[in-house]
Amino acid sequence: MTQIGKSPCDDAAIRHGDTAVSHAPSVKRWVLVATIIGSGMAFIDGTVVNVALPAIQRDLQATAAEMQWVVESYALFLASLLLVGGALGDHFGRRNVFLIGIALFAAASTGCALSRDVHMLIFARALQGIGGALLVPGSLALISASFPENERGRAIGTWSGFSGIAAAGGPVIGGFLVDHYSWKWAFLINVPLAAVVLAIGWRHVPETRSAATRTLDGWGSLLATVGLGGIVYAFIEAPARHWNSAAVLAALLTGIAAMALFAVAEQRARAPMVPLSLFRNRNFAGANLLTLWLYAALGGGLFFFPLNLIQVQEYSATAAGAALLPFILILFFLSRWSGKLVDQVGAKLPLVAGPAIAACGFALFAWPGIGGSYWLTFFPAVVVLGFGMAVTVAPLTTTVMNSIGQDLAGIASGVNNAVSRTAALLAIAVFGMVMAWVFDSSLTTKLLAMDVSREVAAFLEGQRDKLAGAALPANLDGASAAMVRRAIGEAYVAGFRWIMLLSAALALLSALGAWLMIDGKKSS
Repeated sequence: MTQIGKSPCDDAAIRHGDTAVSHAPSVKRWVLVATIIGSGMAFIDGTVVNVALPAIQRDLQATAAEMQWVVESYALFLASLLLVGGALGDHFGRRNVFLIGIALFAAASTGCALSRDVHMLIFARALQGIGGALLVPGSLALISASFPENERGRAIGTWSGFSGIAAAGGPVIGGFLVDHYSWKWAFLINVPLAAVVLAIGWRHVPETRSAATRTLDGWGSLLATVGLGGIVYAFIEAPARHWNSAAVLAALLTGIAAMALFAVAEQRARAPMVPLSLFRNRNFAGANLLTLWLYAALGGGLFFFPLNLIQVQEYSATAAGAALLPFILILFFLSRWSGKLVDQVGAKLPLVAGPAIAACGFALFAWPGIGGSYWLTFFPAVVVLGFGMAVTVAPLTTTVMNSIGQDLAGIASGVNNAVSRTAALLAIAVFGMVMAWVFDSSLTTKLLAMDVSREVAAFLEGQRDKLAGAALPANLDGASAAMVRRAIGEAYVAGFRWIMLLSAALALLSALGAWLMIDGKKSS
């Protein structure tokens, strides 16, 4: 669940967009319908895939690293091309780019459902990410361009409300489809939705372009994609190939070099997609540092949560999808209250307190072992984490937007969104390496204590790269199979605890960053 619902600055991107063209009320309604369904596809996809991962792993006989790539290939292209997607809409027309994104997303979703092996699925997910990078900023820009400033508040409320419904219902619906039909339907559900959006878009949504067209930063997007891709590849493949592997080292060095060149290119570009000068502003830099640490914890930690629930705790996919419903509902219902905190107490207090509360929530995730009622194990953690994020998100958005002038507000919100998605992308790769290391060490210790036969140990050696999805030898009797399955589950829980404690540490780091860098002035 790398991105639960909308990103922290989506509402601000709508509010601070270009001056709207006057449209009839019926046109505005059609724009809202198209953008709600279109962006809802991306929001649902960001959560539903994680619930489907155990079924995908079982069906395609995939390793844990390949399952990471199923998520990371999508996240990589979405994060690195998100800002370019917005610029393309300004240049070639927001409706055209939005609908191209919808069509590509639907075609890639069909490719995902038709995948016969994990490599084809990973490729199709990458295409989905490119489609998402076109449709997500396009949906925000279309709302901004269609509603005048005095009507945007209501439009944002409608769009946000339905986004919350999509975020809440997506994992449950996806889990139901996985349980009762197939994981393929978790992708195919996008196709009829896309058909509706395309029909509405061509018939009812007017075309708009920016009055001041931004220059496309092709080199920046290429270097960002190569840099992030190289670093992510190194961390995902290192557990299996080891750090002395030529491929891993080459990918890591290429990634670092590309990111260094990206920084140089952005400094020299006439219209950079990430203006580095923005980070000279202390509040803007502090808010984005908080976003980096906190959304790394959120995206990286919650990637492993549905796998724990389904493969270790033996939840159904539907139940696993519903497990985070309290989190989403708390965010939704407390968003207006938290938005008033900045006016009442300033940004600093909620941006310190919120991540600190979220850290407590992550720590609570590390408490449960195997078994027990959801209400006594994971529910308290979900509630505390949800409250911590609710305290944080609206003040974070306000801080990002207030730290930069109105003329750069759209760029500032886009940068913050990209930071949140990049944080999750990198965290999943790094946390996956930690999980593999702890799982392998713990399982080795447990198997030695059980004194399993040499044949069983050899079989499990070939299954370690599947983590909790490991298969068992066919010739094991019932009691022995139960003991080995328990050992595999406990090894996964050991890794999961490490990840949740690391997430708690990252959340505390974000609170510390806010304490040191965010000023305590109240919003004027």
